[in-house]
Amino acid sequence: MERVLIIKAGYSEFLEEEKDSRTVSLGDVLRITPILHLYKDAHVTWLTDEKAFPLLEGNEYIDRLLRLDWLTFHQLQKERFDTLINLEKVPGICAFADDIYAVRRFGFRFDPESRKAQAYDSATEVLTVSSDIESKKSNNRTVQELLFEMVGSKWNGEEYILGYKPKTKEEYDIGLNTQVGKKWPIKAWPIHYWDALERILKKEGFNVTRQDTYNQEILTDLNAYMDWINSCKLIVSNDSLGLHLAIALKKLLIGLFGPTTHREIHFYGRGQAVLPEKILSCLPCLSSTCQQGENCLNHISPETVYNKIKSLINKTNINDSIIQND
Repeated sequence: MERVLIIKAGYSEFLEEEKDSRTVSLGDVLRITPILHLYKDAHVTWLTDEKAFPLLEGNEYIDRLLRLDWLTFHQLQKERFDTLINLEKVPGICAFADDIYAVRRFGFRFDPESRKAQAYDSATEVLTVSSDIESKKSNNRTVQELLFEMVGSKWNGEEYILGYKPKTKEEYDIGLNTQVGKKWPIKAWPIHYWDALERILKKEGFNVTRQDTYNQEILTDLNAYMDWINSCKLIVSNDSLGLHLAIALKKLLIGLFGPTTHREIHFYGRGQAVLPEKILSCLPCLSSTCQQGENCLNHISPETVYNKIKSLINKTNINDSIIQND
């Protein structure tokens, strides 16, 4: 049986420049999981930060889930793998991965001259998109396409694989996923817009739940958060973990984008990106702070989002399953 080691902790995002951060991007970990479809018959070890464990535990295609720490490093350096896929661009992790025995290597390695991450040949395009802002702005390919090509395969619509099995059933028409992570505060749609959208939806008879007012537990417990996402038929979300969880749980999805590019995201025919109505030359800026003095997401109106929701519901023919209070 082929032995595969995947290194993905979420410290460096797949299509973002490496900033040597130790903040875990959980959404970026989750959107790498389609690669597991390629290794269904292999013995897969996944090395990650323990904060990502709730996303990966119970995944039927991961045989060993290991915490990224120095004890694990020492153990893995004594093991042998047929395939090693390092998806972290943190130099120290690249240097560690280089010391593990593997017949085939994909992803990123350590360059002793520049002391930075460098790409193996098949990952050159990914590194270019990550490190060059103009290449990233012009990129029209999804993460899945680039990820599969990196390991010498072709993406054929394979979906995310979430290890966690939610304990809830669908009971809400629409969930409003209002929060964003610490890395990208600029991704947040204004709270007063969320308030306005909630009023519109309730007036129209939709059964609505909202992340920041539902229950404090879903803000601190990842399992509870996934249960909440699963309880909704349709999710409206910033570009955040909630968006990727909605994709993984096969929810209808409206994604709000401005500073980040929507073209990297594949909605699997169940969602749609909403962009600012005002044409701004700076978009997407790919910056964690606004340089123009006004967040571009201010130019997505609640009315526009409501119309997109109605359009998606009509397009997917789920009117009969929408609760809507009479």
